[in-house]
Amino acid sequence: MASRGRPRDGKRPGGRSSGPSRRPRRVVGSGSARARLRASLRSKRMASAARTLGLSTTRRAAIAALVVCALAFTLAVPLRTYLAQRAEIAEQTERAEELREQVAEFERRKAELSDPAQVEAEARRRLRYVMPGETPYIVQLPGDGEHGAGAGDGRGDGSTSTWYEELWRSVTEPQLKDSG
Repeated sequence: MASRGRPRDGKRPGGRSSGPSRRPRRVVGSGSARARLRASLRSKRMASAARTLGLSTTRRAAIAALVVCALAFTLAVPLRTYLAQRAEIAEQTERAEELREQVAEFERRKAELSDPAQVEAEARRRLRYVMPGETPYIVQLPGDGEHGAGAGDGRGDGSTSTWYEELWRSVTEPQLKDSG
């Protein structure tokens, strides 16, 4: 029985034998000549593919521009989100540092007020308290008469309020700073 499509003599159609073919070795030239050959073959393939699809050079350029624009729009939103998040992280880091400083200041103030002598000094200064048996003296200078009783505490803000108004203001002012 004869093999498929081959003559009985073992030769392939076209005059070649079925044994291992031996091709003459090519002399390898410089790499740039080979690269040029490959590039020209690639460009010929691309041109033939474009002709097969019926695309002119202008249409190919338009499609390439469309692909580039689509990539740009695809990357724009995530990039914008990334940059916004980096700015927010920097802002939150700065805010955290400010809060750490504020906590440290409050801790210092808490330690300061744990001393009974400091509490007494604050009561004398802010509330004008005196110990039993002490005689309080308030010295009024010529410019202090128009400022009233609130000017003696060293604030110098020109307020004409009584001691309990000053006390109330000293209690509420830190709350106003914390809420803002």
